[in-house]
Amino acid sequence: MSNTATRAVASSKAAPSEPVTGSDGADAIGAACIGGAESLGDAECIGGTQGAGISDASRQNWDAWQVYFETTALLTARIEERLKQHGCSLMDYQLLLLLYNAPEHRMRMGELAHRLIFSPSRLSYQIGVLDKRGWVERRRVECDGRGFEAVLTPEGLRAFRELRPAHARDVQELFFSALQDDDAARLADLMRRVGGLLG
Repeated sequence: MSNTATRAVASSKAAPSEPVTGSDGADAIGAACIGGAESLGDAECIGGTQGAGISDASRQNWDAWQVYFETTALLTARIEERLKQHGCSLMDYQLLLLLYNAPEHRMRMGELAHRLIFSPSRLSYQIGVLDKRGWVERRRVECDGRGFEAVLTPEGLRAFRELRPAHARDVQELFFSALQDDDAARLADLMRRVGGLLG
């Protein structure tokens, strides 16, 4: 386990949660295990299961979930802090990255919202923020004249190319430096499998 993950678990202070019951009134142990479950004798199910009939495998699974949850939240916050030093949010950067990699640096709004897991209204707001900076424009799709697409402007292209080296250094320092051997390949495979479950 990485030092970052270890610190994340050590610093966690899970708040007790209400036990979750199913339609038959039985405690849904797995669902109640985030933070702590009164149904398990106040034993915390994540990062601190103690007895209560919980198997070692189950305990390890919940410990892994909490390490993942807390570490990714901490990593995201740190990356966000670094980007804001350059006048850009993480969501700004991800939007610019998608457009930079898209053919002709443009993408339909629907596809962009799907890739970013954004609602249409949230995406419109984010596009508006970048439009005011002159980085992105919202245009009608030329081929059908009905749909809309987001287009990376020359100013946006320059801004992204200036942001990318600093962001790459931050990711190297805060993430890649903790990986060893085939960690990256195994992590990518794991996240693809999780992504497959999510659709």
